[in-house]
Amino acid sequence: MVYEQKYDIAEGVKVEAGADGMVSISGEKGSVDRVFVHPHVKLSIGSDCVTASTESKRKMNKAVVGSWISHINNMAKGVTSGFVYNMKIVYTHFPMTASVNNGVVEIKNFLGAKGILKAKIVGDTGVKVGKEDVTVTGMDKEHVGQTAANIERACKVKGKDRRVFQDGIFFVSKE
Repeated sequence: MVYEQKYDIAEGVKVEAGADGMVSISGEKGSVDRVFVHPHVKLSIGSDCVTASTESKRKMNKAVVGSWISHINNMAKGVTSGFVYNMKIVYTHFPMTASVNNGVVEIKNFLGAKGILKAKIVGDTGVKVGKEDVTVTGMDKEHVGQTAANIERACKVKGKDRRVFQDGIFFVSKE
């Protein structure tokens, strides 16, 4: 018995297999690469669909099949339309500012502190900072999500009551 799932390749998306399980998906916005290696799961790329399959009856291996198809779907969506995460800068007493410098988001005057908080930008992710909003964009969903998480985590209030000190940069929506 073989368990398999398929992803139908959309128009304008090109899927290529490389050495050692490397899969490259390219589209109008660029290309995204990822390695798919598992001892019990195989990935086959046809002209119109990508198939992940396993001959194992274990739920864990079947879950890997579904995860791989989800990753491929996200990669294809990223190279065609991209991912956008919207964040909001919130402060009450001390006007907080954010800026982008050399692959790092710098947050100044957080809760009136003199130090500069830093959040790393992962991969080829773009960050635009407005007066009260931050927009994180990119082709790789994991890099965009991790960059947004790094920005939110850099502004975590420590040692104070979160119900009173509600300052920070918070995730609002994604597109």
